[in-house]
Parts: sequence; C-alpha cells; structure tokens
Amino acid sequence: MAEVVLHIYDVTNSGSEKTNNTILQINRFFKDGIGLGGIFHSAIQVYGNDEWSFGYCEQGTGVFSCPSSKNPMYTYREKIVLGKTDCTIFMVNQIFRELSREWPGHTYDLLSKNCNHFCDILCEKLGVPKLPGWVNRFAHAGDTALEVAGNTAMRIKQAKTELMSASKVAYRFLSNVTSNVTNGSNCSPQRPGTLNSSENGNLRMQGTWLKGMLNTAKPSTSTERENKDEDANHAIKQKPSRDSEVLLFQ
Repeated sequence: MAEVVLHIYDVTNSGSEKTNNTILQINRFFKDGIGLGGIFHSAIQVYGNDEWSFGYCEQGTGVFSCPSSKNPMYTYREKIVLGKTDCTIFMVNQIFRELSREWPGHTYDLLSKNCNHFCDILCEKLGVPKLPGWVNRFAHAGDTALEVAGNTAMRIKQAKTELMSASKVAYRFLSNVTSNVTNGSNCSPQRPGTLNSSENGNLRMQGTWLKGMLNTAKPSTSTERENKDEDANHAIKQKPSRDSEVLLFQ
C-alpha cells in the first residue's frame, strides 16, 4: 500500500503581479475566510517524490509530473493526505499510461476539464476519496451556469418553433372548416370574379388570424369600424348552423 497525497496551489501564473495578488486575496476570503472555495491548482503524489497533474499544451499529452510541492508556475498552499491505495507501483504506472492517452493537452478546459478534474479521476482509479469540494467548486459553478444558460436558450428556441407549428396547424384547421361550411351551404348564383358573403367572411377571418399571429394590427380607422359593424350585423342575420358551431369550437 502507498500513501496518496493531494498538493494544492494558488493559481498565480497570470503574468501580472496585480492579478496574482487579486487571486490570492480571493482565495483567502472565499477559502480561508468562509470555506467556500477559490482558484486552485492540484496534483497527486503516489509512489515516489513526484506529483502528477494535467495542463494545456498544443500537442501530445497534458499529463505531466514535477517534484512534489515544487511546481514553479503556482504558489504552494497545502497538502492533504487522501488515504492509501492498494494499487501496486506497476498498476499505478499502467494507470498513468492510460490517462496520458485519454487526456491530450489540447482538450484542457478551465471549467469542464482542468487539473482538478484529472486528479478526481486519478483518485477514483487509485481507490481513494476524491478532492474536497472546495478545491474545484468555482469551476463546477461556472460550468453549471454555462450549461443552464445553454439549456434555457435551447428550450426558448424550441418553444418558439413549437408555437409557430401549432399556430399553422390551427390556422389550416380553421381554414378547412370554413371552406367545408361554404361548400356545403346553398350558394346563390354569382357573377364570375365576385365573392359571395361566405367567401368574404372566410377571407376576413383569415386576415384577422394573420394579424393576430404577427401582432402587427394597426389602430382601426372610422371606416374600418363601420365595416366591422356591418360585418357584425351581417353575422347576426345569418347565424351559422349547429354543425358548424360544433366543428369550430370542438
């Protein structure tokens, strides 16, 4: 059995002293002050004096090692003993070979695939507890926020598509109903190029429907109000049949 040690660093590799000091202050407040979390780099030590972690590179594996607690890119913070592994040194070497193939450097992502995610996977393979929640909490929160935002945008887009589809179906249904009612009624002879009262009503209904869907109806003028009054009087005089009422509202 071999001891598995987690080494934790403050991420101070921005190249700007001001930014690095800001990160240190954030970590002191959110981790040391209220125990919430911070911006950290982590690495795992097992069998030997080196620690193993994961980082970005354009080509090849992102898995690398360096002397424990001596990574020159960050500011060392603390170590935590996670437990002991039952894996032999041969098994551990095999695990590192597999992870080196599965974790190429160009797949590094600050929120969803960083050094802390790598250490979690390594701990799982070694059979010891994963990293404390505060080590990678900021990355988890950021990744969750992006996922929620993406899902929300997708749902809104889907809802709009479904609404438009349903509206088109409903419009076609009403158009067919009014067409059937017109074809089934006793129509008086009419001159070519003219519309009877039922066809006029059908066209008026279609126009009203499209205006309601597009929400671009203009304020009614006095002439339009008079036409609407005449249409209403006309509708009162010619009531639809009982069958048409059932079809229109079922």
